[in-house]
Amino acid sequence: MSKKTSHDSDVSFIQALAELLRENDLSELRVKRDYGENDSLDVRVGRYTQVAPAPVAAPAAAPAAPAAPAAPAPAPAAAATDDPASHPGAVTSPMVGTVYLAPEPGAAAFSSVGKVVSEGETLLIIEAMKTMNHIPAPRAGTIKRILVEDGGPVEFGAPLVIIE
Repeated sequence: MSKKTSHDSDVSFIQALAELLRENDLSELRVKRDYGENDSLDVRVGRYTQVAPAPVAAPAAAPAAPAAPAAPAPAPAAAATDDPASHPGAVTSPMVGTVYLAPEPGAAAFSSVGKVVSEGETLLIIEAMKTMNHIPAPRAGTIKRILVEDGGPVEFGAPLVIIE
């Protein structure tokens, strides 16, 4: 009977964690409860939001007047810079974690703006649950922008760098 009571309290505990997650707008919580030797509860409660793709503007037809084409041209360029995730060269995060731009504190960064990278070369590291995950370049190219800060948090699907 004590096992059922323990189970009921575990369910209440997990529900409380889910509520904390929602109330504090967190993406993930992990807690371990030790009840005694060989008896514990390890809970991970997560919430992942999908980033909706940015709407793509249809190209405008060129009017007959020569002065008019100059006005619509900046709007698509501004939209591309506003949302780096929609850039065709964006490398997105495959997980939630903490970003590190160098292999260890004080070491040279894996990536820098203007650096030419080859496919498979490490761009940065994302630490998730005490595991260091090397994020490789999906294609060869030049790094145009680094969109994350060293030691900063990153969400699943967030743009990390732009390679052209």
